[in-house]
Amino acid sequence: MSRFLGPRLKLVRRLGTLPGLTNKVPLKEYEPGQHGPPPLVGEKKKKKKSQYGKRLEEKQKLRLNYGITERQLLNYVRRARKGKGSAGEFLIQLLEMRLDCIVFRSHFASTIAEARQLVTHGHVLVNKTTVDIPSYSCQIEDLISIHNVTRNQESAPLPSHLTMMSSDSKSTSEVTSGAIFVNSWVNRKEVSLKIKELLIIEYYSRQA
Repeated sequence: MSRFLGPRLKLVRRLGTLPGLTNKVPLKEYEPGQHGPPPLVGEKKKKKKSQYGKRLEEKQKLRLNYGITERQLLNYVRRARKGKGSAGEFLIQLLEMRLDCIVFRSHFASTIAEARQLVTHGHVLVNKTTVDIPSYSCQIEDLISIHNVTRNQESAPLPSHLTMMSSDSKSTSEVTSGAIFVNSWVNRKEVSLKIKELLIIEYYSRQA
């Protein structure tokens, strides 16, 4: 399944902050489970995670944050390995260029799941054409416009690879005011998800 339907805050407590999954903050800081809070000084500590366990955890972070299936992630990893430069960084860029992610990063939705719903309901246009496929890969110089949805003006500023268009942004062509212009690939430093993407590439090394 591409969507996680269980308690999201438990995932945040176990895996760390997942901005694309939920914007809520858990009240408890320790991991969920029957063992409760972390052990005090002198008590037996939890078993360290294996290398496989660390890679699996990073893979789960990425998949749950972007709301994609196992097969979709594997296909993205295969594309990233064929690209030039760092495969891990290119993997993040491919995911950030998904249409639902761009709607989310433009602050028209509070989570990627909410952005996916806007796309599937036909509220999003790419270059003045309705696109209802959340996994649609946007390209540089694409113009994304959202109908019947108000952007959260109090939210953080747009990342550098996106530009909010105004009526006087382009004098040579007709532009919808408030549309989002994709001006470049995303800068990895601006992705708020804390993840070690190299471990994900290593996790799929035998399959990709």
